[in-house]
Amino acid sequence: MAYRCFDIEVLDKVAHIQLNRPDEMNSMVREFWNDLPVIIRDLDRRGDIRAIVLSSTGKHFSAGMDLGVFASPDSGLGDEPGEIGRVRARLRQTVLMLQEGFSTLEKVRMPVLAAIQGGCIGGAVDLVCAADMRYASSDAFFVIQEINIGMTADVGTLQRLPKIIPDGVARELAFTGRRMSAERAREVGLVNEVFANHNELVSGVLAIAREIASKSPLAIWGTKEMLTYTRDHNVADSLEHIASWQSGMFQPADMVEAMNAKAEGRAPVYPDLLGVPEQF
Repeated sequence: MAYRCFDIEVLDKVAHIQLNRPDEMNSMVREFWNDLPVIIRDLDRRGDIRAIVLSSTGKHFSAGMDLGVFASPDSGLGDEPGEIGRVRARLRQTVLMLQEGFSTLEKVRMPVLAAIQGGCIGGAVDLVCAADMRYASSDAFFVIQEINIGMTADVGTLQRLPKIIPDGVARELAFTGRRMSAERAREVGLVNEVFANHNELVSGVLAIAREIASKSPLAIWGTKEMLTYTRDHNVADSLEHIASWQSGMFQPADMVEAMNAKAEGRAPVYPDLLGVPEQF
C-alpha cells in the first residue's frame, strides 16, 4: 500500500519506515497522523517483525506538526457561538487521538529505533520520545518548538522526556525552546549514539535492529513490556508484574535453542511470534 508520508521496507525481519516528504521537511500533515498508527499496528499484527526502524529523508528528520492541520474545520479550534463547549470537547478528543498515535510505538511488541538527522522539531520530539531508542547524525538538533509559538506541548514530550533525560535539562528545553545539539543530546542520554552523517546513521541503526531481531522475539517482547511498565510504576509493582508475566510467558524452548546454537557454533533460530488476531 502506498502512503503519502511514508515508505516501508521489510528485510531480515526488520521493518524500516521512512518519512518521505523531504521537500516539506517531513512535516506532519493529516495523513501522517492517520497512517502512522495503522502502519505500526499492522506490522505488529504480522508476527514476523522483530524490530522497527523509523528514519527520515532529506535535510531534516521532521519539522513537526504541519500548521495546515490546525486550519481544518474539525480541528477543534473554532469559536462558533453556542458551540464552544462542544468544539472544545472535540479538541480534547483530537489531542487524545494524536497522543495515541505516538503511544502505539510503546505498545507494540517489538522495539522501535529512531534515526534522527537534521532538525527534530516540535511534534517530532514527541514522536522520538515514544521510541525505545534514539540515534542521531552529527548535524541533528532537537527543539521543543511549541513554546516558541505560544502553546504547551501536548502529544507526549513533557510526559516522556523527563523520564529520558534529567528533569532540569528537560525543563530548560521546554521553557526556553532552545536547540539541543546531537552531542549534547548524547551527553544527557536523549540519544544513544551520534553518527558522522545520515548514511552512517541509517546503516548503523539498521545494524542494531538486526542484532535485536536475532534474539528470541518472545524474550524481546517481555523485556520491552517490563522496561516500559517499570518506567511508570514502582519497583514492588514491577516485580509483581514480571512474576505474573513469567508464569505464563516463560517457556524453555528458546533457552534450549540459544544454548544448543552456542554449543554448535551457529546462530540461533527462533520461531516468530503469532500474529495478532484482528477479530475473534
